[in-house]
Amino acid sequence: MAQADSKVLVLGALAGVAGIGLAVVCYQGFKSRRRGSWPGYYLNRTNEQGTGVMLVNSPGLPGGQTEVLERLEALIQCVSELKDEMKSLKNALPALQDHVREELRGHNETRRTSPLHRTTPTRRKRAAGTLTASRVGGRSSEEAESEGGYMTALTDSEEEELSDAEQRDEEQPADKFSVLLEKIDRLHQGTESDKRESLNLLLEQRDEFGQNSTFLWRLIRAYCDVHDISCTLEEKKTHAETGKKVGEEAVSLNPTCAESHQWYAIMCGVMAEYDTIHNKIKNGYIFKDHLDKAIELKPQDPMSYYLLGRWCYAVAQLSWIERKVAATLFGEPPSATVEDALKNFLKVEEIHPGYSKLNYVFLAKCYKDMGQRENARKMCESACSMNTVSKEDEEAQKELDLLCPALGV
Repeated sequence: MAQADSKVLVLGALAGVAGIGLAVVCYQGFKSRRRGSWPGYYLNRTNEQGTGVMLVNSPGLPGGQTEVLERLEALIQCVSELKDEMKSLKNALPALQDHVREELRGHNETRRTSPLHRTTPTRRKRAAGTLTASRVGGRSSEEAESEGGYMTALTDSEEEELSDAEQRDEEQPADKFSVLLEKIDRLHQGTESDKRESLNLLLEQRDEFGQNSTFLWRLIRAYCDVHDISCTLEEKKTHAETGKKVGEEAVSLNPTCAESHQWYAIMCGVMAEYDTIHNKIKNGYIFKDHLDKAIELKPQDPMSYYLLGRWCYAVAQLSWIERKVAATLFGEPPSATVEDALKNFLKVEEIHPGYSKLNYVFLAKCYKDMGQRENARKMCESACSMNTVSKEDEEAQKELDLLCPALGV
């Protein structure tokens, strides 16, 4: 906002100076042309600044031309006065910018407190006019009126310049959709009842915002959250199936939203718990495809690399018969190695050191499977140093209880 204030004020001042210069140049050209044709005409500078003008008539100068010259004298006098006013304004600009910024800052704070109390352009102009009046101080009423008129034009330009930005600022705090998303994100981090409230709130607003991908991927996430905390198998399966359908809708609606691909992949993984072998393998391929797309769209999201690492590690552990079944159903079985899994888990640590307790656990597993026991022990120690807070941390701790004795930690 401060940069916009400065830009408007400075550009306005430059425009005023340019206008004065143009008027003087035009007059000087007119004067030089007349000087040769009117022998009795000459100028005499009378004041200290060299801006005063005195006209002297020759006996042969026609009366009509004398009247024209008198009007020109008045014009030059006005231009000279305006030039003085511009000098005063130029000297006042630094402090004036501060006053305008303070005025706008107070205006914005009031608007943020209550969007209904918005300062109108007229009120802003009055404030600018009041500020101008205080600046001109003991000047004549004509000078004050002149400078006040200039400031009114300046604030009109300022109003045009700031209107879009002010509108955006005004919409942000009061925007229903933004407020909803902020609340949903807070509930996602909360208790089990918070997670259920999040899902219910999203379902209530789906008719209004259901065509927005940022809304839909949060709805997928909410189904995933409630699936994890549900008690009965039937309830879990219902949430998984519904969440997967929402995921299909989200990626179809906006194929460039990385979070939609990421959470759709997660729901495909969740559905593997309730599907036939055929669908489990099919969902495994879908899981991988959409994680790859999420990474392509958002390459610095550690969660996608963690999930891809888990997929690679699971595929690397498939038995010979499981690979044959996949080959029979789909022609080519999924392919990944422990080294592929390790690469993804290390990428997680590179982007976000200490990302999760489970990431350290799987790093330890990969190093153990590759025969790098010392690195595996270091990863176990790093995992043990992290607190157990979430259910995922509890899962990690159970893995550590089995892994650490095997590695001598």
